Amino acid sequence: MNKQSNIRIGIIGAGAIVKQRHLPGLQIIPGVEVVVVCNKHMESAQKVAGAFGIQEAAADWEDIIKRSDLDVIWIGTTPHLHARIAIAAIEAGKHVFCQARMAMNLTEARQMVKAAREHPQQITMLCPPPNGMKNGCYFIKLLQNGTIGRVLHFHLNSLNASWADPAAPAHWRQRIELSGNNMLSVGIYAEVLSRFFGQPLSLCAQGRVCVPDRQGYQVEIPDFLQVLGLWPQEIYGCMEWSGLAQFAPHDSLTIYGTEGTLVYDFATDDIFAGRRGDMSVESMPVPKEYARIWTVEADFIQAVRNGGQPEPSFITGLGYMQFLEAVHQSLRERCWADLSSL
Repeated sequence: MNKQSNIRIGIIGAGAIVKQRHLPGLQIIPGVEVVVVCNKHMESAQKVAGAFGIQEAAADWEDIIKRSDLDVIWIGTTPHLHARIAIAAIEAGKHVFCQARMAMNLTEARQMVKAAREHPQQITMLCPPPNGMKNGCYFIKLLQNGTIGRVLHFHLNSLNASWADPAAPAHWRQRIELSGNNMLSVGIYAEVLSRFFGQPLSLCAQGRVCVPDRQGYQVEIPDFLQVLGLWPQEIYGCMEWSGLAQFAPHDSLTIYGTEGTLVYDFATDDIFAGRRGDMSVESMPVPKEYARIWTVEADFIQAVRNGGQPEPSFITGLGYMQFLEAVHQSLRERCWADLSSL
């Protein structure tokens, strides 16, 4: 497929991020047409189709996969359908963009990777997290340049009050039949941390479901979690997540090194640094050439037209699904989980 080819897309699952980011992003790319949108219910599919000027609406995703007039399947469902749809679409000769999180569990993620490897002519990509996207490249440069010396340990916090109301119904992210092993923003930050430190070697987790009963639904996915981890080069990490933390500070990553401290504020994309002898950490100006904007849809379409592997790849997704698998193993067996054994 070349730069001049028209690309026809079928959307399966049109939730918030599809409507807020993906559809607007796709509709400004020349030669790209979203032909059909499929949702769980025809009424909601028709509503999205009308709002975005899409020709067709459908309620059966399998019918979308079978169509010969589509080049791309764009998956925006909850994780319980990601593997089934992605694998079917790849085997049907379609390119696949899949909303994060990748799958229900590590087994499904491996099945998706296998399908992609067996059909290398098909472009596959996962949706990246926006967390740290804007100034992450400069943050990595500061780490690599030894701004704070050798990294010793870090602390990540992702605390919010999304589920603080005990009377609220279970969100789909709290429903294990829809989310699987995914919990809170663990997968998101596992992916972000892998950019900075690589994959962890081992980890130990503790957590609980603080509000187990949500209007008669029994929640199994923890709404509070703490993880200790060991990364290559003897870097130790302490991570904490909560959906119950009222008046919590911004999501942030604080890295402590032999010569100072480096901080990324994920809410504002501000970077702070302080070195030995400084009075405190100070805001670091980010050179314009290092700042990145959201180009996710354009990156995928460019790969479909010109080839190449856009990131995050299914292999990248496999990494954070392995992280989640280790967390579940540690919670279940009350032990340190070795990621190399998963």
